[in-house]
Amino acid sequence: MFKPICLALALMFLAVPPLQAEQINGEEVTTVEWEALMPADFTMDHIFDSQEDLAMLDDFDPKAEAKLKEMMNLLQSAPVVAAMDGKMIRIPGFVVPLEGDGQRVTTFFLVPYFGACIHTPPPPSNQIIHVSYEPGTKVENLFDAVWITGKLRTEDFSHEMGAAGYVMEAYQIEPYAL
Repeated sequence: MFKPICLALALMFLAVPPLQAEQINGEEVTTVEWEALMPADFTMDHIFDSQEDLAMLDDFDPKAEAKLKEMMNLLQSAPVVAAMDGKMIRIPGFVVPLEGDGQRVTTFFLVPYFGACIHTPPPPSNQIIHVSYEPGTKVENLFDAVWITGKLRTEDFSHEMGAAGYVMEAYQIEPYAL
């Protein structure tokens, strides 16, 4: 009695194919977090440490405007991780629409937290991905996070909303769920 049960269980396990990593266009997809897009030695401390006491400056002081411009230039030129170039990745984030019609968006910034790029200053450029998704996607609520899967490239892109250190051709957009 025990042998037939063991044999039946063994055959069931052999009949189930092993789990395979997700693939798109024949390439394995790697799920990454935003920290993977920053070099290990990158911090924003040097951006803010180099600033004198900004609270003491009046908003209309030319020094305040110069300091803001200096900080924005540093944020827009944050270093990227060269090894990420050409990777097929899946990453969660929030959509900041750039082009589209109505609720259908074809190009957007993907950012790690809600409100990025809408408020000054935007995140560093290594924390912004310029995404193109030719079929477009419907964006009903900017508060909703999404998963984006696509080919990542280390390439600069600048827009009035911010500067991205990465660009991505998206193949898949899904609602964020754990």
